[in-house]
Amino acid sequence: MEQAWGYLRSQKYNNQFEANWELIMYPDQVMVGRAVTAQYMPARPDLVEQIKQQGLKEKRSTQGGTNTWPIDVLVPGDVYVADSYGKIIDGTLIGDMLGNTIYTNSKNGVIFWGAVRDMDGLSQIKGFNVWAKGQDPSYIMEMTLTTINAPIRIGRATVLPGDAVLANKYGTIFIPSHLVEDLVISSEFTMLRDAFGAQRLREKKYLSGQIDSKWTDDIKNDFINWLKNLSGDELPMSREELDAYLKNRDFY
Repeated sequence: MEQAWGYLRSQKYNNQFEANWELIMYPDQVMVGRAVTAQYMPARPDLVEQIKQQGLKEKRSTQGGTNTWPIDVLVPGDVYVADSYGKIIDGTLIGDMLGNTIYTNSKNGVIFWGAVRDMDGLSQIKGFNVWAKGQDPSYIMEMTLTTINAPIRIGRATVLPGDAVLANKYGTIFIPSHLVEDLVISSEFTMLRDAFGAQRLREKKYLSGQIDSKWTDDIKNDFINWLKNLSGDELPMSREELDAYLKNRDFY
């Protein structure tokens, strides 16, 4: 999470992380996927009617509430990300029935700036996970869906449809799709650099201040030689990807 956060900050994406989750159903599980976004707002009759009419034009299901519409568009690899303005009581976007449908369609879980219900049933869906502001036995009332796959706010993060999602027990981060490949390589390289630093500190070859500050040319050359001696199985990326990364960056 820190590697992704640091990379995004270096690219001036400063509003992509949110950690204030009251409910994570399985904290020790990591979830990744592609964001399908939805926004909900407090209901008002004229808006609700307009949205229903728009749904008819788009041939969306009119059985049940509009909270099923984002679920209908999910495909494998998607993560359903919804802003329901933090409403808990009467603000539960899904229960176990819709949770089963979400997992059937996406093979993934949900991130809700709002609430869920039927926690016992949701917890029995193998592979499904929830990040939410809370849970409540009530069902959804006086809310309406306003957008599908438009920009939304999740706490202090701005989320666009198609963002890559990384969620774990420390929070959720939303990565612009055009940055994903470079972020992965950068993070994998950081892991290698940290492994080298830790090894050299254990060997007492350098002081911690030397590793934690700008590296000297001697340390850089030592690191390059260390990388060359790693086998292909020890590298998280291909040798060609590593060489290209080193060519274009001053790593310390």
